[in-house]
Amino acid sequence: MRRSKYAVGLFTGVAMAALSLATAAQAGEKKTVAYLAPSLDISYWQWVGYGVKEKAKELGMDYVEYTSENSPAKQMDNARTAVTKGVDAIVIGPVSSTSTPPLLAYLKSQNIPIAFAGIGPQPGQTDYTSSVTANNYETGKAQGEFVCKLAKDRGGNQVGMLSLPQDRENAQKYLKGAQEALKASGCDLAQMLETRGLTVNEAVTQANDMLTAHPDIKAIYGMYDEAGTGAAKVLQTRGLTGKVGIAVADGSPTTISLLKSNAIQGIFFQEAVGQGIDGTQQVFNAISGAPIKKDLALVMPLVTADKVDSPEAKAVIARVFPPAN
Repeated sequence: MRRSKYAVGLFTGVAMAALSLATAAQAGEKKTVAYLAPSLDISYWQWVGYGVKEKAKELGMDYVEYTSENSPAKQMDNARTAVTKGVDAIVIGPVSSTSTPPLLAYLKSQNIPIAFAGIGPQPGQTDYTSSVTANNYETGKAQGEFVCKLAKDRGGNQVGMLSLPQDRENAQKYLKGAQEALKASGCDLAQMLETRGLTVNEAVTQANDMLTAHPDIKAIYGMYDEAGTGAAKVLQTRGLTGKVGIAVADGSPTTISLLKSNAIQGIFFQEAVGQGIDGTQQVFNAISGAPIKKDLALVMPLVTADKVDSPEAKAVIARVFPPAN
């Protein structure tokens, strides 16, 4: 009887030890995802990071983040640092599309899956896990058509554009779609100015310069959120609110407020949080052997002032910026 009790006790002890080892091994297998932002001074990239962090938490992953300070060299350093520290996957908003080939070559050599968010890789690159962006070309067309209508409703056909840097593939697609739509709709692109800092102050300066050089402009196409805010400020100062139309891409609490006051006529919402969520899911799938979607082009729905409080708009907005905002 004693031997039986001893045997049971021994078996129980061995089983518990084995369970402890299994638990420790499982804990040791916890994966880490790194988020590489081009800049964390821009709300959009903070919101992508929020999506990455929240999805990582849901998937049981650790989360670390780096900012590249708009420098391709810093971006490369961040990737090397992340790999050296043992991350298992990377979600990136790249500094530019043209900066991505050496980064992709390095991560391929290290067998690290990478998902792009917001801005895709340089055209022709294929060594990436997933690219989660907006459907920029189709959005460019839709926004171009909408902006042309704004101009014509205000008695003209001249349009100005505040553009993202054209070294980004998403900006190139926006522009191509917009140019096609403007031409087809009977509007002229009077001037396009590219941002470098994506700040409201820069957009104010550029919108002022554009309207001074081209006073017949009747609508402004904002390719990024701060462009809409800056353009609205300029129109208010010049007494042109409502007399010159504005449509903007991305969306934020600020531009939603401007939309509700009719200082902006339309927002094509881009799911910043959603891109972070979906990119993280794809790299997690890669390291866990689940199916991957290589190219995800998310729809950017147009929301106008009369629709902004609808359930459909609220569902979209929930994937644009965090609830606290």
